[in-house]
Amino acid sequence: MVGRAVGLVAAGLLAACTTAVVNYTDPLGPRYAGGTAAAPRPADTLKVVAFNIQYARHVELAISLIRTTDALRDPDILLLQEMDEPGARTIADSLGLAWVYYPATVSPTTHRDFGDAILSRFPIEDDRKIILPHLARNRRTQRAAVAATIRVEGRQVRVYSVHLATMFELGPRARREQLAAVLADARRYPLVVLGGDFNSSSVPQIARADGYAWPTDHLGRTEAFWDMDHVLLKGMEAAGNPAVGLVKNVRGASDHKPVWARVVLPAETGP
Repeated sequence: MVGRAVGLVAAGLLAACTTAVVNYTDPLGPRYAGGTAAAPRPADTLKVVAFNIQYARHVELAISLIRTTDALRDPDILLLQEMDEPGARTIADSLGLAWVYYPATVSPTTHRDFGDAILSRFPIEDDRKIILPHLARNRRTQRAAVAATIRVEGRQVRVYSVHLATMFELGPRARREQLAAVLADARRYPLVVLGGDFNSSSVPQIARADGYAWPTDHLGRTEAFWDMDHVLLKGMEAAGNPAVGLVKNVRGASDHKPVWARVVLPAETGP
């Protein structure tokens, strides 16, 4: 009798995990966007911030952290992960940024949309969702990246907010293939900012074969035990003293530490 009861409970849990999964498989949506980019200003450098705000649970704390931390204040590009639409909208409106957000799935933990967002001080000219290969082993949830093109001083900069699967959901090879899908989309763009939660300290290495610099590879732990959050650059470099960094005290805003980079735009060489 006990064995039968255990079997019924296990079957029920399995059925619940299976039926509860909602993945947004349409590359066109759902899509949410809004905000107005700030008035254009002369810019030869960009402040890029990548921040995984755990399940978008503490959005107001994240806004306070960004506003009151010198390294994060007034970002030009803000790459967010684990967001829902109300959270992305609230942060963008509070900081005066244009924004675009695509959910990848419905989180089995919060039962709310779960995905990535790009917020920008400069106009967003086009955007898309990139469905990443491979579903999570157990929950069969999907991952996606968000891509957008922004115009800075007459130049187009391609921007990606990424959140690869965790090490419990997929092995290193599958996560490399997820990042490869983003890199493939970016090959036609000479200027690229690619950042977010890679759930790995080694997977970003593959981007170097496509000509990317990896300025955040030495920052250390951005989560409790691992260095997961990074910024990659193509056609640009991080420069300054310091050029990159992370904020260790997040004041309860997330279980991840935001990373930032000062990105130098190349001189214009022609039309």
